[in-house]
Amino acid sequence: QVQLVESGGGLVQAGGSLRVSCAASGITFSGLAMAWFRRPPGKEREFVAAISRGGSITSYADSVKGRFTISRDNAKNTASLQMNSLKLEDTAVYFCAASRSASGGQSRYGYEYWGQGTQVTIAS
Repeated sequence: QVQLVESGGGLVQAGGSLRVSCAASGITFSGLAMAWFRRPPGKEREFVAAISRGGSITSYADSVKGRFTISRDNAKNTASLQMNSLKLEDTAVYFCAASRSASGGQSRYGYEYWGQGTQVTIAS
């Protein structure tokens, strides 16, 4: 079956950087659009970034634009999110998501597969 496994979460100081990754298995990775969502403490899950199947099209939430970069390596079946200039409000559980459509969009309902999440905590 399809599995998405996130890694790379942790604790980092505000202003620092962190990279989270998602390893996919059980499906042809290049046929999936990928995205990252996050769930801040006490809040709903929200869109962070998305990337098309081939990697040529990306989109970002306004709150992370210019600080986060989504990427993918279809040869390694992985997607990553590079997070720079981290802020306290970036603290959240980060989820990897995959869609069988060419571009899953910014709604959580556009994604069929989800990872378990990885905790990212930003300290002051």
